[in-house]
Amino acid sequence: MSTLHTVNKSPFEKSSLDSCLGCAKAGSSVLLYEDAVYGAMKGTAFADKIAAATGVKCFVLGPDLKARGVAEDKVADGIEIVDYAGFVNLAVENDKVQAWV
Repeated sequence: MSTLHTVNKSPFEKSSLDSCLGCAKAGSSVLLYEDAVYGAMKGTAFADKIAAATGVKCFVLGPDLKARGVAEDKVADGIEIVDYAGFVNLAVENDKVQAWV
């Protein structure tokens, strides 16, 4: 059973992303949106933790990057940028959605 884990809080303020990555199993997806997009930036400890999550696909919501002034070229390798339609597709493709707040 696949799960889409959604995280919306900045990993620099809350532990939601850490908790999510600790529970996400291989075959799951993680979507960072709202302030959680800061965790997708190159050179952060969080980008390294995401890269170390074996078998977990990570995505970041492009419009939220733009809203926060984060250029797409600042996103760490291995993290896919999606639009709103991509967010919907992820929700449909997975068996369930788990929100981490």
